[in-house]
Amino acid sequence: MTGGLYMVLGLLVALGILITFHEFGHFWVARRCGVKVLRFSIGFGPPLIRWHDKQGTEFVIAALPLGGYVKMLDEREGSVPEGQLEQAFNRKSVKQRMAIVAAGPLANFLLALVFFWILAMLGSTQVRPLIGSVEPDSIAAAAGLAEGQEITAIDGQPTSGWNAVHMALIRRLGESGTLDVTVREPGSTLEQTHALALQNWQRGVAEPDLLGSLGLHPWRPTLPPLLAQLDPQGPAQAAGLREGDLLLELNGEPIENWQTLVKQLRQKPDEPIRLAFERDGKRQELGLILSSRTQGSVTTGYLGAGVAAPVWPDNMLRTLGFNPLEALPEAVKRTWAMSALTLDSLKKMLLGQLSVKNLSGPITIAKVAGTSAQSGFGDFLNFLAYLSISLGVLNLLPIPVLDGGHLFFYLTEWVRGRPVSERIQGLGMQIGIALVLGVMLLAVINDLGRLFG
Repeated sequence: MTGGLYMVLGLLVALGILITFHEFGHFWVARRCGVKVLRFSIGFGPPLIRWHDKQGTEFVIAALPLGGYVKMLDEREGSVPEGQLEQAFNRKSVKQRMAIVAAGPLANFLLALVFFWILAMLGSTQVRPLIGSVEPDSIAAAAGLAEGQEITAIDGQPTSGWNAVHMALIRRLGESGTLDVTVREPGSTLEQTHALALQNWQRGVAEPDLLGSLGLHPWRPTLPPLLAQLDPQGPAQAAGLREGDLLLELNGEPIENWQTLVKQLRQKPDEPIRLAFERDGKRQELGLILSSRTQGSVTTGYLGAGVAAPVWPDNMLRTLGFNPLEALPEAVKRTWAMSALTLDSLKKMLLGQLSVKNLSGPITIAKVAGTSAQSGFGDFLNFLAYLSISLGVLNLLPIPVLDGGHLFFYLTEWVRGRPVSERIQGLGMQIGIALVLGVMLLAVINDLGRLFG
């Protein structure tokens, strides 16, 4: 199966599952509150498949899978027969209407919880967060971090692997203050906490370099400079290098390992270099001009070549798994942490601490869906959990058009004892539509920038 097909299928499966579960939340609670559901649609546009149940609800799978809706009997949308008035949505109590509206986002959080529960039981293999090197005069060096130390906690939160380290660092993007990093010294059980001074750390950077900006580099197994993959558009393939070539020298200097070579090449954007390499037992040489890659405000050299994945020593890996009972609180913790992180990231975008270029649209979602589907069941499930949480959080924002906007109006009605006027609701809907369309346009522009940038 090609990468493009994985993208399409991954996106369709992801959206199909998340949208169906979201709309089912509305549908299920509406039925329990005695509201007549006229249509349950997955997607918009012309129906591809349709059927009816015994209660007269029409179920539809439509042509455009970028959303869905549950249409309920409502006097505001048309005349309602006298005998069905008690089944109309607008005739229900404000608490029932709030419950029906909130059920969609809550269903997304519940779905993420189930996915995280399954993932916790499946277990995962993680790489110990061992520091490989610390750059001189960096934030990490100034705080006293050193090669060989293992990061055991950040801001008091345990870090079982590099994924946990990255998640903890993401929470501090754009901030000033102290980042507390607890480490274990090599060959010891002694732990010590170092305070890293942050000042508007990576504020507004489009693609933050979490570890590099602190001056930290993870420990990695030494890799021989044996080429295993080439970028078809990169300078390495254009110059004639092939998979299987063993790189020997850079500008006449011996190449110790792949990591050292990458570090040297990154310092030579758009510069000419000369490589000696071995192919079929024979030494050869060629010259080429590196291209460049820009990450944030840093431009680095790019060869367009890679080596095979490293083989990790057993002592650098740890497996985490939970039984069904232990997995439940772990799933709750992950769901809560991701929900809080998503909400915090939105707040930081509004304040300018995070770049709005981090917003992603359908193209990026499709690419990530395809990549995670290719990586395996666990990665795809993890992606679905994150996306489900994002959908739940975004829908709860108090923006008219979204579920959160309706909740805000109903909450106001509950407090005031009377509904918000139709004029104000209509104005709010217009503003909400403009905001949502603006954000969607920005997300698509970001997608296109990543695709063609």
